[in-house]
Amino acid sequence: MAVQVTVLPSPRCLFDDPVQIRVVGLRPQQAVTLRASLVDESGELFQAHAHYRAGSSGELDLCRSPALGGSYLGVEPMGLLWSLQSKTPYKRLAKRNVLTPFCVDFEVYEGHGDMSCLLGKCTNERWFLGEGVKRISVREGRLKATLFLPPGPGPFPGLIDLYGSGGGLIEYRASLLASRGFVTLALAYMAFEDIPTMPEFLELAYFEEAVNFLRKQQQVRDTGIGVLGLSKGADLALSVATFLPGIKAAVSISGSGFNSFIPLKGDGFTIPPHPYNLERMKISSESGLVDFSDVLDDHRDPATWDCRIPVERSLAKFLFLSGLDDTNWKSDLYCQDAVQRLQQYGREVEFYSYSGAGHLLEPPYLPLCQASIHRVLGMFVSWGGQWRDHAKAQEDAWHRIQAFFWQHLMDSDMPKSRL
Repeated sequence: MAVQVTVLPSPRCLFDDPVQIRVVGLRPQQAVTLRASLVDESGELFQAHAHYRAGSSGELDLCRSPALGGSYLGVEPMGLLWSLQSKTPYKRLAKRNVLTPFCVDFEVYEGHGDMSCLLGKCTNERWFLGEGVKRISVREGRLKATLFLPPGPGPFPGLIDLYGSGGGLIEYRASLLASRGFVTLALAYMAFEDIPTMPEFLELAYFEEAVNFLRKQQQVRDTGIGVLGLSKGADLALSVATFLPGIKAAVSISGSGFNSFIPLKGDGFTIPPHPYNLERMKISSESGLVDFSDVLDDHRDPATWDCRIPVERSLAKFLFLSGLDDTNWKSDLYCQDAVQRLQQYGREVEFYSYSGAGHLLEPPYLPLCQASIHRVLGMFVSWGGQWRDHAKAQEDAWHRIQAFFWQHLMDSDMPKSRL
């Protein structure tokens, strides 16, 4: 029997779908190496490998078979994906064009050595856009955004998706959320087209335009909008939920309860940025990586409290997520501060912090990025995280985010989606 590598239930799936990787046709107890390879849109090669031994029937099932070495150890059904690494240091795997999939080649080689004898292979197409999901570029008023519509008339819960201070228009999380049944607006707010790399200030009115645009969409349920953000996008999500009407639920990922780095102008008020001193950043003499975790003034100092976002005034529900191994900044402490303020005022809030997780909590199976170039700062920034712990955190966080929005925007169970 020829050696066959298969991906179940289908070789074509959404990127956040877990799959079962199986190998049949091996000799009983045969030593083999499995390798995953992915070439991103810039031509960068990401790879992972693990050593296995076939069972008594000559089969391998990564849901049951333990890895004996390589990129990870033990039973890790999705380990070949979350452990992908580039040979070029400090490369982040991120999807630029969500209309195409990442194609992952799974190969099985003889032995635990030089991987010169290929026994079998298959390709897994991992998509960011589900079947029937529409992608619509939005340039209305000042808005620079992309709208993703699930198939069908709806109504669906509506979300605004904000990434961090690296700027740009990041679509892959929004497209996956739309594939799971949310009308999602990915919104750029810095370093994109005519939006400055580092604006002098951000206007709450810009985000209000986005909320109003989303609420006008026929497929959007009229019970309220959700907003989620990562890093700088997270404190913006809290500000949107605090100062704008119609926001019912907000998710902060690796964020803070104060306004960071750029003044935020509202109607008749401005929230200044939390004081910071870049002279306190630490640069590793070995790696050259920048650690920003000490640049901010102490958030417990009352002199900084005019920078706080008054989340306790909001009627929205909140979910905070942070990693305890975040080396970019002290997101867990900053989240705790906001959570405590909300609890003191009797507001409904959920908070989950993850041991071993870094700053960049992404959709599941995207591999950990411990450090990468910050597009706005032009420096290699340390993000933190331990490979296995971070992967488990991303899986858990992704399920919690969706369940949270379904509960507070729809009051129903999560639907099943198909590619």
